[in-house]
Amino acid sequence: MKQYIELVKEVMENGVEKPDRTGTGIISIFGAQKKYDLREGFPMVTTKKVRFDAILRELLWFLRGSTNINDDLTEHTPIWNAWADEDGELGPIYGYQWRKWEKFTKYEDGNYKKSHIDQIQNAIDTIKNNPKCRRIIVSAWNVADLDRMALPPCHAFFQFYVADGRLDCQLYQRSADIALGVPYNIASYATLLQMVAQECNLTPGVFVHTLGDAHIYSNHLEGLKEQITRPLLPLPKLEIADKPFWDLKFEDFELKNYQHGKFIKYPVAV
Repeated sequence: MKQYIELVKEVMENGVEKPDRTGTGIISIFGAQKKYDLREGFPMVTTKKVRFDAILRELLWFLRGSTNINDDLTEHTPIWNAWADEDGELGPIYGYQWRKWEKFTKYEDGNYKKSHIDQIQNAIDTIKNNPKCRRIIVSAWNVADLDRMALPPCHAFFQFYVADGRLDCQLYQRSADIALGVPYNIASYATLLQMVAQECNLTPGVFVHTLGDAHIYSNHLEGLKEQITRPLLPLPKLEIADKPFWDLKFEDFELKNYQHGKFIKYPVAV
């Protein structure tokens, strides 16, 4: 994962000090991009331990359209607990926008009826039936719903691209917490890319990660300074059971041969 280490160094060397919403303080750059070719291995950060189980649970939680941390079906990662209300609700965040984007249709009598758009299924259908399409996009950035969300989307929208039997995916992330969030984001979208590629009988190709405000919190600097001195280790391999996309469960994923450095605890800025 030399690309990730290069990103850390780029922000450390070129970042400017800024105040931030949480009051913690950051150093930040605007505009960065890294590419991760899944044919070379699964892009998990190896210079520290990253919890793939938490990443996978969160992704499957999103894909179910879930927005409540108390949803008994989710086994969600507790990273969302800090933003949930007293009932465990987060509002129409990622899962809702991905699976239930609201649509209003006006009828002849002047009344409107609400329905929902499943963006994930639409993307899969388009990849299968019209792979040359340049509009295979899933967006979580629903301007009308931002005020209802506990936290506006950081990874705002992503696009799929098909060429030569390969499926690529590019994510635009408006806000990127380099130490804590970005390793999760890379692995999460690489997993999604591999899932969709398998469903569409394509080879998982390149995950392109485009970052807007790429930042390091001041209380993460010491940990990252240690992390970039550690040796890079071979990338693991992700194996997914041969099942239809919507039938995949947590136990159908296995991350094999994941070698990593010692865990580094980074505090979450809320």
